[in-house]
Amino acid sequence: MYNNGVGSWLHRRRPKSGTKVALVAGQRELSYAELCERADRLANALRRRGVARGDRVAYLGENDPAFVETFFAAGLLGAIFIPLNTRLAAPELQFQLQDSGARLLVHGAALEGLAAGSVAGTGVQVRLVVTGADDAGGAAPAGSGTPAVERYEDALAAAPDDWIDETVGLDDGAMILYTSGTTGRPKGALLTHGNITWNCINVITDMDVNRNDVALMISPLFHVASLDMGLLPMLLKGATVVLEQKFDPGRALELIERHRITALSGVPTTYQLLAEHPAWASTDISSLDKLTCGGSAVPLRVLEAYEERGLGFSNGYGMTETAPGATTLPAWRSREKAGSSGLPQFFTDIRIADPLGEVLAPGEVGEIQIAGPNVIKQYWNRTEATRDSYADGIWFKSGDMGYRDEEGFLFVSDRLKDMIISGGENIYPAEVEAAIVELPQVASVAVIGVADEKWGEVPRAVVTLREGTSLTQEDIRAHLDGRLARYKIPKSVVFVEEMPRTASGKIRKAELRRQFAQ
Repeated sequence: MYNNGVGSWLHRRRPKSGTKVALVAGQRELSYAELCERADRLANALRRRGVARGDRVAYLGENDPAFVETFFAAGLLGAIFIPLNTRLAAPELQFQLQDSGARLLVHGAALEGLAAGSVAGTGVQVRLVVTGADDAGGAAPAGSGTPAVERYEDALAAAPDDWIDETVGLDDGAMILYTSGTTGRPKGALLTHGNITWNCINVITDMDVNRNDVALMISPLFHVASLDMGLLPMLLKGATVVLEQKFDPGRALELIERHRITALSGVPTTYQLLAEHPAWASTDISSLDKLTCGGSAVPLRVLEAYEERGLGFSNGYGMTETAPGATTLPAWRSREKAGSSGLPQFFTDIRIADPLGEVLAPGEVGEIQIAGPNVIKQYWNRTEATRDSYADGIWFKSGDMGYRDEEGFLFVSDRLKDMIISGGENIYPAEVEAAIVELPQVASVAVIGVADEKWGEVPRAVVTLREGTSLTQEDIRAHLDGRLARYKIPKSVVFVEEMPRTASGKIRKAELRRQFAQ
């Protein structure tokens, strides 16, 4: 094969696992051979619509076989896949499509309005609408003709299933994932085929993934953790993946019992809702043996609920730029190393450094820096951000503070970038602050995270108003509705007469947290 990237995986897997079920979605099942054929057809359909090596193909939709097919079809062509967050507002999606230069958008029919409103002014030339495998034929949704709107299944049916063996190397770009930053503008992390491959090897090695696993994907695949830690290692190994479009704890428990699910991943809120559901005690969950949790620490009451059923959690630390795994804490050491994010993944290295780049001794707090073949080399069209993100040209500067103990276990102690994690979603205060300060009444604003029993953290805005003006919490939330994803909109607003500031005029967020984070 000329293709050494992720696009070749289904062709490499088909001779070994052709009749094995690869994906389950509702009542629908796709074997590895069927999934491979559909990816081939889609690759040919994309090529007929002008997609070539290096072009960008975006996907906007819930968990669906079409997501997986689009990912692999892009890989077959040497194109770059862009998974879009369905919870974002149209202006946010429009920026990502424009910044990436996406040529084609595949999206779910239920998101027609959001998709149509997001492509205006971008380079998207074609929209393929996923209506379901049984709904092929018939008229496409109404569109202006720019871009062209076509049914996904019609495009597949009209395309040949010829295998396109494009020359693709591990250093070629495979996927752009947008991650916000302290400037308030999202940056596109360019993951190569090698980044994704080595991350999957890390997962398979450290999590003991095997071909008999059955994984339930209840978290959105547009999140890097769900895609690169959940779905792709399973498919690389020849396991089965059950796709769910929405998380419902009762249905998830029913699926665990019906499909004998062995692997489940989520955030603490996910596991809490499962354990609090009335069917928890009566559901047979004896098949489960791999529970992975990210986003934040698992609360003790949740940990105990699972331990009573003989289960433990594998926790970890990572970020989009590490594709995303950096460390893993095995379940059998979760009590002994409570609060730790674990050891570096097998082919990943971690160090703790001071501002001058000196490596610190165990127990000393400094910046967490990461190196390895799973770590990105660049941001998309962000030369300065790329240059500023590495120490010695090798170590990715996470912006997070932490320390390692004598055994090398990582403990994350603070977020240098003030990021808020709410139900597994990353919220960057600068982005929310930039939207709030658009209001002419606002003199200054700071967004902080406050503890929430359900979501872990939720954003709270602290606002000072210009003299002689007035605003309410409802005014601010209404202003943000449609501009930002709803999970980013502050759940509460506190109005203050004056912000605490440093001598240089910077807002002292630590002081605001002390005052208002309860």
